[in-house]
Amino acid sequence: MKFIAVDDEPVVLEVLLKAVREAGTGYEVQGFVRSRDALAAVQDGLRPDVAFLDIEMAGMTGLELAMKIREISHDTKIIFVTGYPQYALEAYSLHARGYLLKPPTPEKVQQELDELKCPPLPASGRIRIQTFGNFEVFAGERPLRFSLSKIKELLAYLVDRRGAAVNTGELCAVLWEQRPDSLSVRSHLRTLISDLSRTLSEAGARDILIKSRNSFAVDCEKLDCDLYGFLRQEPDAINTYMGEYMKQYTWAEMTLGELERQK
Repeated sequence: MKFIAVDDEPVVLEVLLKAVREAGTGYEVQGFVRSRDALAAVQDGLRPDVAFLDIEMAGMTGLELAMKIREISHDTKIIFVTGYPQYALEAYSLHARGYLLKPPTPEKVQQELDELKCPPLPASGRIRIQTFGNFEVFAGERPLRFSLSKIKELLAYLVDRRGAAVNTGELCAVLWEQRPDSLSVRSHLRTLISDLSRTLSEAGARDILIKSRNSFAVDCEKLDCDLYGFLRQEPDAINTYMGEYMKQYTWAEMTLGELERQK
């Protein structure tokens, strides 16, 4: 596997390079102190399997560099390495595959790399998400059916969050905005999450839903989604956007405004 590592502090970069090299054999890693040098290498044909990027850097930040790398090398996985945990949600909104807090260790690096080795969904289990216009879900070319509209809306909101984790309270507030938070509402939500998990499992795509204690998200890498393609500036996705986004959900208007600004 070929890696790049970028950090504008030479001493910190050496720590990162050492951690990556000691994480396992067969890893080739090239270090860059300046973001623009790393970007130039990618523009010149370097196609790293993984890019380890510091976030706070002079000139071009790691977040900006990640977006530019993904525009050129779509298959490059991004792992952010930073001392600022508050950047985690923004990092995952860029579909980063990992997030390491400094100082990185070989064990932490290998743990993140192990996550990348999970096999992709088979073609039969690939889920395609349409967000422009109405929100629709397809397993292959077949529309995915949900027993309740709220189950579909739950998935829509997780897709809209672009891999960022949301908790039970936020989901209850979004799905039942006219009802106060209560034990019955939370019980209903647990049922919806269970039904969503079962629906995805029956479609051969159970790994799309990421669940932990009071935390829920989708694995963006396992979805074909027009929204994510648009944010990566993919021409096909840009051409399909006609000014409408998940129009059956009022909470989607904030993202619609963001898309209009980016258009």
